[in-house]
Amino acid sequence: MSRTPPSSLIIVPFVLVVALIGGTVWHYGYRQALDQLERRGTADMSLVLGGLVSDLQRYRDQAVALAGHPTLTALSGPGTPHQQDAARRLLVAAADRTGATALFYVDAMGDVLAGSKAHAPEGLARSEYFTRAMDGALGTAHGLEGAARRRVFQFAAPSFASNGKVQGALVVLADAENVEFGWRGSQTAVFLVDDDGRVFMSNRSELLGWRGVPGDEMLIPPEGAPISFARQSVGPHEIWQVDLGPYLPKRALQLGQALPRIGMTGVALVNVAPARQIAALQAGAVAGVLLFFGALLVLTQERRRSLARANAQLEGRVAERTATLTRTNLALRREVRERQEAEAALKRAQAELVQAGKLRALGQMSAGISHELNQPLMAIRQFAANGGAFLQRKEPEKAAENLGRIDEMAHRMSRIIRNLRAFVRNENEPMGQVDIVQVIESALEMTGARLRSADIEVVWQAPAAPVWVRGGEVRLGQVLINLITNAADAMTDSDLKRLEITLKDGAPVTVRLRDTGPGIEEPEKIFDPFYSTKLVGAGDGMGLGLSISYGLVQSFGGKISGANTGSGAEFTVELDPWADAALPAEQREGAA
Repeated sequence: MSRTPPSSLIIVPFVLVVALIGGTVWHYGYRQALDQLERRGTADMSLVLGGLVSDLQRYRDQAVALAGHPTLTALSGPGTPHQQDAARRLLVAAADRTGATALFYVDAMGDVLAGSKAHAPEGLARSEYFTRAMDGALGTAHGLEGAARRRVFQFAAPSFASNGKVQGALVVLADAENVEFGWRGSQTAVFLVDDDGRVFMSNRSELLGWRGVPGDEMLIPPEGAPISFARQSVGPHEIWQVDLGPYLPKRALQLGQALPRIGMTGVALVNVAPARQIAALQAGAVAGVLLFFGALLVLTQERRRSLARANAQLEGRVAERTATLTRTNLALRREVRERQEAEAALKRAQAELVQAGKLRALGQMSAGISHELNQPLMAIRQFAANGGAFLQRKEPEKAAENLGRIDEMAHRMSRIIRNLRAFVRNENEPMGQVDIVQVIESALEMTGARLRSADIEVVWQAPAAPVWVRGGEVRLGQVLINLITNAADAMTDSDLKRLEITLKDGAPVTVRLRDTGPGIEEPEKIFDPFYSTKLVGAGDGMGLGLSISYGLVQSFGGKISGANTGSGAEFTVELDPWADAALPAEQREGAA
């Protein structure tokens, strides 16, 4: 007799495989989560930059609208003090309405004719935006202004004389800090980089004035030594690893968007910590499920070894008692007692074999069950994210709708797990009243992933009312699952794959399962122990499933049979109806 390899020889490779699968799931989940982070970060950045462009458009429009105002164009001639005062009041009022830092009306030489403030920008006549206005176009620029080195946006709109020539320009200065004030509360770090590679605007003030972003792998702060950072490519995504302060992510997804209208590039840094956490949770869940079922298989194997050793010891004891049978009556009584103990051990072994069959079936269905649980988990995460977004946008109705969908997914997962726990547990309770309709529904739900993966059409019409039979719910479920999985195995190579389940209420209650497989080769041997039409050593079972099902159905006082239909096989299960089922509904409810 060959020895079974030690458990360590099985456990170590299994753990390595689980680790490899977990790592693969983590990497895949991380990629998927980064895709979602990119979409969210791009949306946040587009929202922020779109608002920025809209705010700057207001100042452009103001410059164009006021450039031809009669109160201002009157100053192009010999203006009077009254006209200058009226022009100044006009510019002050316009600055107050839009929040502009200053407005100036200048002539073609760059000399200020009127302004909302006393001092004009330095080097106005030599600036590119003023030169562009003198060419008849709208000039735009950004830079640092005054002794305080305030960040400003500069706009110059030409003012045309009656002969069509440019006679001056209206200059608008907008404080960049006022423009960026509205988007500093965004969770995503966003900043604007000018053509010199310097951060001009940001919703994180600690980034202002930094240079080298994006570009080289060195960041140069306004003061201090340069800081190096690392880039990592995860698929199409670029991940930055750099410590820029407590309010910025140390590992972030970098996104960029060009803004040619203002001559800058928008950059966003999205924290990837949530994506790594989601990937870790997914990998941990998959590894946990695999380890759980692996532990069950190892325990089953150890239990079988213990049963084999106990059986060997039992045979030795029986042989010893048989040798002393003729010598004394006391030895005879001891032998009878040993045989009774052997019968009890055999019953326990049979119970363990039934449980091992259920665990084997559960192991075959583990991949499908993982898929059935993973889909609601992904949907719950998506609906939770949507619900949070709707709450931030003050749309509680849509958030409540997403919470309702989360509740539906949770109920679906609870139903799958409840069926698993009911299928795995040992049923030692006496027979009672069982709804055979619910048992069939649970068996189909447990084997649903297997049937769908094999493209098997299931024809089953559940009755509107329960059908009560006498039996055990868990054991009846095992019988039906054995019959369904056997039918699925039989139809593996069939062109037409259809499983038809019918239920007939009466005395007895009859359940029929008809498939479109090749049929039964030897119907008279189908319920014999260790009889199987599957390949020996292929890992498809030992031929005990139908034998166990036969014993379970008979323990309920029922019958099970199998026959060929010409287009496949048909198994019939006959069960005794529950005695109270014949009573009126009011009495059955009272008895319950």
